[in-house]
Amino acid sequence: MNLQADKLKNVIASLPDKPGVYQFINKKEEIIYIGKAKSLKKRVSSYFTSKSHSGKTNVLVKNIADLKYIIVDTEGDALLLENNLIKEHQPRYNVMLKDDKSYPSICISKEAFPRIFKTRKLINDGSKYFGPYTSVWAVNSLLELIHELYPIRTCKLNLKKENIDLKKYSVCLQYHIHKCNGPCIGSETEEAYEKYIHEAEKIIKGEVNELSKSIMVEIKTLSKELRFEEANVLKQKYEILENYKAKSIITNTVLEETEVFGYDEDENSSYINMLRISKGSIILGYTIEYKKRTDETKEDLLASAITELRRKFPGETKEIILPFEIEFPIEGINITIPQRGDKKKLLDLSMQNVKQYKFDRLKQKEKLNPEQRTTAILKNLQEKLKLEKLPMTIDCFDNSNISGSDAVGACVVFKKGKPSKKDYRKYNIKTVEGPDDYESMREVVRRRYSRFIKEESPLPDLILTDGGIGQMEAVRQVIENELNITIPIVGLVKNKKHITREILFGFPPKSIGISPNDLIFKFLANIQNEVHRFAITFHRDKRSKGQKTSELDNIPGIGEKSKIELMKHFKSIKRLQNADLDEIEKIVGKSRASKVYKHFHNDLKPSESNI
Repeated sequence: MNLQADKLKNVIASLPDKPGVYQFINKKEEIIYIGKAKSLKKRVSSYFTSKSHSGKTNVLVKNIADLKYIIVDTEGDALLLENNLIKEHQPRYNVMLKDDKSYPSICISKEAFPRIFKTRKLINDGSKYFGPYTSVWAVNSLLELIHELYPIRTCKLNLKKENIDLKKYSVCLQYHIHKCNGPCIGSETEEAYEKYIHEAEKIIKGEVNELSKSIMVEIKTLSKELRFEEANVLKQKYEILENYKAKSIITNTVLEETEVFGYDEDENSSYINMLRISKGSIILGYTIEYKKRTDETKEDLLASAITELRRKFPGETKEIILPFEIEFPIEGINITIPQRGDKKKLLDLSMQNVKQYKFDRLKQKEKLNPEQRTTAILKNLQEKLKLEKLPMTIDCFDNSNISGSDAVGACVVFKKGKPSKKDYRKYNIKTVEGPDDYESMREVVRRRYSRFIKEESPLPDLILTDGGIGQMEAVRQVIENELNITIPIVGLVKNKKHITREILFGFPPKSIGISPNDLIFKFLANIQNEVHRFAITFHRDKRSKGQKTSELDNIPGIGEKSKIELMKHFKSIKRLQNADLDEIEKIVGKSRASKVYKHFHNDLKPSESNI
């Protein structure tokens, strides 16, 4: 049915209460969205009656000029039809599957003395194909195991009986290193070779446990018959298989082919992981990302992903394990939502995989666009503190002193979430006597923002203090009571190990209740660590400079250049103190040397100091 836009409301009102697929069409007669529904009437009507849509859905609704729909018999049919139509038309507002790769399969060729190899091309020539595999490493591991266990040829020779009888070929290196028994020269029978292929096929299908058991039975039989050499060859194969199982296959008690789907999401994307288990082994693992376009529910997204993944990786599964119910049943499949036991462990494993995939994807996006992550943190901080504007410029203050001596203050500046080191400032405390952190904080804040006001420089959007309620109040008194300006203030409280433990905001200050694992908490703690580092470094430099030059500063007539020359030559005050007058004269001359020598030898008489 193709209806005009002016009849849209009447059509919606007359939609059937049956399962089906609907298509929204814009003014250019392009399909912009395809959806499935258990009830076409209820689902399509919800787009035009609900007021709680997201911005994306509102944009979609504004662009709808027409609609088509197809009625089907069952909800499962609707799910399959929706998937087919989305694949064909790729509507702009549907979820976008982030996957355009081709994956390798394992081929057992249809020919005399078949080959087993990796391929990305599936040719309809009677050969057997297994896969596709999402991991090239898994394919290579399987092929390596097979060629280690069985002398299967790797050449592409046409080994028909007549060619072998005519002795067209000669053996290659693989024969000499015992990786092939030489079927090209008639040294291998087709019956023996077919047995290798049959067992290799079991390994590819994931029937390693079954193969191991059959080999062990054969070993015991050969041992009873005293055929120890043959039993030893099989024992080596058995040990290789067991070692492979231990290293690369996760086993469980689920024997029939089962599929497990894990689900996770964020604001813009959904992530779905699929694990396939066969004969007690995980034989396939794959995760996809759906880019959300409208207000799809997680149940709808999971159902779509299941259909897509099962089509991409066909199998013989009769049971699927899910984290929650989906609205659309899948014909011939039993759905389980486990709460405990082995199946729950498999579901947990799938959930672990999907969460890791989501984490990796977010990390990749951060590397490609780090500013996006920082902006998101600043927006979250704005929402958490209910700030009027985004905190694009943040000032953070800290003080440092030892019992009040060499007291200093420091301010670091973060712009757009990143340190702006050219705006960092150091302050020598001038008006405070003794160890008074609050008064030192007042002095630094007063000096900084008085100058900002005088020079009409832009004020920061947020102030952080390295300290709790006392430091916050000291800053507030200067900002509001003295300077009559308003800037939000946050206090960063540390524990005894000097690690950020709490974030305070408001007056009276209260904890804003952010977990230490939250990105906002980590962001603010990083700024606090940076201002502490900057203040401590400044304080150490000042203290160190004072220790090195204090004695020379007290000698009248000895300038900066003379100090540098003396320290460069003598390296320390102690060596200078023990030096002879003649040695000092060689560095700074007779007059200044006399002053230096006299300073360190006050007990000498004037005549003695000139000897």
